[in-house]
Amino acid sequence: GFIKKACISDNIASVIDLYFSAPASYDVLSAWVGVTFASVQVYCDFSGYSDMAIACAALLGYQLRENFYFPFFARDITELWRRWHMTLSRFLRVYLYIPLGGNRRGFFRRYVNILITMLLGGLWHGAGWNFLIWGGLHGFYLIINHIWQILWSIFGKKNRKLTSFGVFSARVVTFIAVVIGWVVFRAETLTGALIFYEGMLGFNGFSLPVQLANKIVF
Repeated sequence: GFIKKACISDNIASVIDLYFSAPASYDVLSAWVGVTFASVQVYCDFSGYSDMAIACAALLGYQLRENFYFPFFARDITELWRRWHMTLSRFLRVYLYIPLGGNRRGFFRRYVNILITMLLGGLWHGAGWNFLIWGGLHGFYLIINHIWQILWSIFGKKNRKLTSFGVFSARVVTFIAVVIGWVVFRAETLTGALIFYEGMLGFNGFSLPVQLANKIVF
């Protein structure tokens, strides 16, 4: 936990600040590198102090629940929320999603409940539009994932075992979806987030690192 928080997260935080303080300065490759490092920084920060809290409690004779379990290896967004900030996920499910009616009030109401729960979960991280949008984005991710699972079941493929390539692809797609969400979570303003998204989509161009470009002869 100390290594994740003090050695990794705190040291790369200043680098991430450079990316998000001037998002228009980075091309598509740099933007994706920056937001990927931002994902690592947020994970190491959250899970690092969670690990230290669990260890300190254990030294005093108390056993706390695990809070992170390799979330970036999740194969879909539902599994990610079972691995990411698990204490918060349980709190949102028990005290928000279930009291709202959970999945007991029909197809449409279930997804409204998911969206409301994730919007409030976003506000838990901070009172700002960035966090609200981030929570809403994950709400839509969960809704899409639930609908996908239903379609997968209709076509009789729900219990089919994924190949190694299928598992790898599912993890990559899930990670990319999470990374896209971290932009609005980490950006200083909504305008900055939009500019960063433009860079990720290639609006700021594409360039190779100088060391690599010098080795390529056309």
